[in-house]
Amino acid sequence: MKKNPKKKKLVDYVWIGKLVLLAFLISIAFTFISETAIPNVNIIIGILLTLLFIFIGVLFDMIGVAVASADEAVFHSMSARSVKGAKMAVRLKKNADKVSSFCNDVVGDICGIISGSTGAVIALKITENFNFNSLVVTLITMSIISSITIGGKAIEKGLAMSKSNEILYVFARVLSIFKRN
Repeated sequence: MKKNPKKKKLVDYVWIGKLVLLAFLISIAFTFISETAIPNVNIIIGILLTLLFIFIGVLFDMIGVAVASADEAVFHSMSARSVKGAKMAVRLKKNADKVSSFCNDVVGDICGIISGSTGAVIALKITENFNFNSLVVTLITMSIISSITIGGKAIEKGLAMSKSNEILYVFARVLSIFKRN
């Protein structure tokens, strides 16, 4: 009995290796940005950068959920009509497990980790500048970051599920701008 050549492998070790390498490189880039920028800026700019990392994490989490829950047939129809970005959307949907893993686990998790570390630097700056109790400042800072992240992800998941086709299409259109023909 022959194996079906189109059947996907249960575990794609090459993809996992690429994903781990990509996570490593993105983590280095984000950590470099946060570790070089946050200690050298005022508290307000540090807070804005932390919020940016949270926003990026929530945005990519939304994209990952949307790709996983979108309807591929819609994009085949759009692709047949040569709608810009539709072919990219089909490609993303066909690889939904990989796209979702990258968006949710790589970018989303790295942003969560980086926003926590930037929060620690901000807490330290607040403690030093205002002579507040470091434990209290750290607890409040980390609680605020966690609450914003969790609240943002709770909002985006409902949105991603109900507007998955629209979110996937916008993401595919943006990616198709950078794709060479």
